Amino acid sequence: MTQALNSESLRQIGRETQPGACSCSLRPCAGWESFTEDRWPAGQMRQLGSLRDPEVYEPTQEEYHPDGTRYASPDAPIAVKFFPCNVSDVYACNNCKKVVLRYTEFGGYYVDHRVRELDPDLVV
Repeated sequence: MTQALNSESLRQIGRETQPGACSCSLRPCAGWESFTEDRWPAGQMRQLGSLRDPEVYEPTQEEYHPDGTRYASPDAPIAVKFFPCNVSDVYACNNCKKVVLRYTEFGGYYVDHRVRELDPDLVV
């Protein structure tokens, strides 16, 4: 079973990790970045947990931007009860220790994988 994470545990994970240089295919991803599944470095990523609430069948699609940020803004808050954090899993790179949030967006005719690097100072 995947470990359920909340804002405090996410903040703690972010503060305990010291990412180093990495050659992974994700590149810098301060905001939510699209990536193709073939760019996901599966062999070096390990899942730390999930921000999904197993008790909530349909999580909110509402975003949290009290200071006027936008979805892909690098300084947008990481609000675990709001979209897209509330449908994300948390991974760490075994090589560089970078921690990322990952989710998949399903549209009518597409699948879009998204990833965002964890900045513990942005977790609300």
